[in-house]
Amino acid sequence: MAEHSEQACRRVDVGITRVFELFGKRWTGPIVSVLMQHPVHFADLRRAIPGISERMLSDRLSELGAAGLVVREVDEGPPLRVSYRLTQAGAAMEPALKELALWSKTYLADDDGGGC
Repeated sequence: MAEHSEQACRRVDVGITRVFELFGKRWTGPIVSVLMQHPVHFADLRRAIPGISERMLSDRLSELGAAGLVVREVDEGPPLRVSYRLTQAGAAMEPALKELALWSKTYLADDDGGGC
């Protein structure tokens, strides 16, 4: 019989809690989705995600970098350009994110929000 104590619930939720602390923030999913395709310069990444501000994009990229999922690379230029790419750990999320996308198409109502 399964254990249903508060301690058992906390033990089960630790991994999911850590994932959603990062991916539950607005913009994180779309950023990772764009970076799954290929490395992207900051300006191109901002254009690919309508509605995100430069400040928010920078903040989310910093968080993803601190989590070890994204790497910032400076192209010395001229002109100087900054690009971002997923690390091996970041790229390893692709199967899980694809499964979530499939689940979404099956079980979540399409709000026709103008997405791709």
